[in-house]
Amino acid sequence: MLIREIQPSDRAEWQRMRCALWPDGEDDHELEIRDYFHRNERKAAVFVVEREGGALGGFLETSIRYYADGCESRNVGYIEGWYVDPDLRLQSLGRGLVAAAEQWAREQGCREMASDCELSNDISLKAHLAIGYEEVERAIHFRKTL
Repeated sequence: MLIREIQPSDRAEWQRMRCALWPDGEDDHELEIRDYFHRNERKAAVFVVEREGGALGGFLETSIRYYADGCESRNVGYIEGWYVDPDLRLQSLGRGLVAAAEQWAREQGCREMASDCELSNDISLKAHLAIGYEEVERAIHFRKTL
């Protein structure tokens, strides 16, 4: 299997995996994918796992954020979304995606990398800890309709 940057021909597979990771955002995925390929300024990158035969089996969306909780520097590499198809998990492919994102962030001048996950997402928490990330904060957000 190959880890590489996303290509325009990967749109349908990327959308499939985004829907698996973020099912509530289906309406936004097509627009966000189109916008990604039409941006002139690259403050983000997407890496994918390519299966034998060309289908995709995972992706990682990364960006540069000016600030990230728990980080000491500005312009921090940030894992915005990270997904591996269930049949490919526990094969170090997620680790490979993160390594590609970290290398990209270094090339952009970042000294730190950050990420987040939902409080209830134990799989993501364990995956982050397994590859050397440390928990720096927990948060619960509130809202009220006025």
